[in-house]
Amino acid sequence: MKASFLIEWLSNLYRTPHEPIVMSSLDHSKEETHTHQHHVSMEQASSRAFQWGIALNLIYVIVELVSGFYANSLALITDAGHNFSDVIGLALSLLAFRLAKAKPTETFTYGFKKSTILAALINATLLLMAVGILGYESILRLRHPQVVEGGIAALIAGGGILINSFSAFLFFKTGKEELNARGAYLHLLGDALLSIGVVLAGIVILYTHWFWLDSVVSLAVLVVILYSTWSLLSDSVRLSLDAVPKGVKLSEVATLIYKVKGVIDVHHIHVWAMSTTENALTAHVQLIHIENEEEKQKVIWQIKHELLHYNIHHATLEIETDNCNSTSCEVQSQLHS
Repeated sequence: MKASFLIEWLSNLYRTPHEPIVMSSLDHSKEETHTHQHHVSMEQASSRAFQWGIALNLIYVIVELVSGFYANSLALITDAGHNFSDVIGLALSLLAFRLAKAKPTETFTYGFKKSTILAALINATLLLMAVGILGYESILRLRHPQVVEGGIAALIAGGGILINSFSAFLFFKTGKEELNARGAYLHLLGDALLSIGVVLAGIVILYTHWFWLDSVVSLAVLVVILYSTWSLLSDSVRLSLDAVPKGVKLSEVATLIYKVKGVIDVHHIHVWAMSTTENALTAHVQLIHIENEEEKQKVIWQIKHELLHYNIHHATLEIETDNCNSTSCEVQSQLHS
């Protein structure tokens, strides 16, 4: 038994990405459990990262805002405003994670998983609003430069580089798989870049008294932040409209299902995001005529396992028999994951 399992495991290591894995129902159960544990672990890591990010950035916002008014530095003030928008976004994302764990009800049959998508959309919107407001203020200051305490601005911004870089690092791993974590990573990394710009501007202003440079640096880094936020906004809008998630192609999903032994046709495929980490699918699958119910269930389990390649954890498959004419098929059952 152990030898056969080892051979099967080694062969799976070298299979092509969409080549079906031959698994028993027990193997599938283990794989499903492992996948579930992975998502739970990822969500716990994201939750801790959000808590640390909120605490660190809220403290820094207060320090930066007070110092910005004292030094009369628009770069510090705009950075504080941008950091505060991130704090709000992080708080919304953390709230969404908590809501996503709520149990389904008769009204919200999927629970509140999709609140993570809504939080990502709100987060991106807040960031764009902040960029617009701070950009407008920077242009006004550029036309009418004011005296800036460059030394204080550089010192406070230097602390911001450390705090924002550390906070971004907290989201680096989970940001590869979760949209809100990726949004937090981009925001905090953008803040670190902005802080670098403020440090450089503060040092130059300290020695040259080029007070207009404070506004120029703010505008330059705001453009960088705007560019890096575009993908977050577009992805969250797509998911909010139940579009096919990024990285998922219906033709590839159909091919994946069709390659499973026993499947002779698949159609009426719909894929959408239940949250920023989980996708759902409905499809009509036509199987060859199988008398043994256990064998039929193995085919279904195999299909659902293959769908995990696209983070599809909730699949509703309508099974059709092969004795059909050109217009309709005999529907046997509906199987829900």
